[in-house]
Amino acid sequence: MARAAAGRERLGSGIRWAWYGLALFVIVFDQISKYWIQIHFFETERFNLLPILDVILVYNEGAAWSFLSDAGGWQRWLFTAISAVVSLVLIGWIHVADQSQKLLLWSLGFILGGAVGNLIDRVVQGKVTDFVLFYYESWSFPAFNVADSAITIGAILMLVDAFYSSENTGAARDGDHDNDKGEQ
Repeated sequence: MARAAAGRERLGSGIRWAWYGLALFVIVFDQISKYWIQIHFFETERFNLLPILDVILVYNEGAAWSFLSDAGGWQRWLFTAISAVVSLVLIGWIHVADQSQKLLLWSLGFILGGAVGNLIDRVVQGKVTDFVLFYYESWSFPAFNVADSAITIGAILMLVDAFYSSENTGAARDGDHDNDKGEQ
C-alpha cells in the first residue's frame, strides 16, 4: 500500500512538471517572437496581415494598456516586483494544486508563462515589447504580445474553472441539503 502511494506521488510530481513545462513553452515562444520582431522591425513600423490585424513594433513601459507608462521610470521596478511576486505565487499554487483540477492547472501554466515572459522584458529592457495590433477603422485595441495572450487565455480558463467548480460544488451542496430535508 505504501508503495502504491509513493508511485502516485511520483506520478503527481511528474504531472506537476507538465504545467511548469507549459509555462516554459509560453516563455520561450514569447521571447523568440519578441526577438524576431525586434530584429525585423523598427519601432512603430507596421505590416498589414489582415484588414483588422497588423504587426507593429511598440514598447510599453507601463502595465496593461500602457497604464503608468509616462510615470518617469519608477513603474518599471513596481511592475517588475509585482510580476516576480505573482510568478512565485503561481509556482507555489501549481505545486500544491490538486492535480485533478486540469483546467485550473492549464490556466496557471498559461498565466505563469505570460507573467515571466513580460517579467524578462522588464528586467532586460525596462519595457515590454508588443507587436500584435487589432483595429477597425479608427478604433484600435492596445498592441499586445504572446505573453499577454497567454495571460488572457489563462484568466479565461480560470474563470471557466471557477464557474464550473462553483456550479458543481453548488449542485453537490444542494443535493446534500435535499438529503438533509428528506431525513427530517
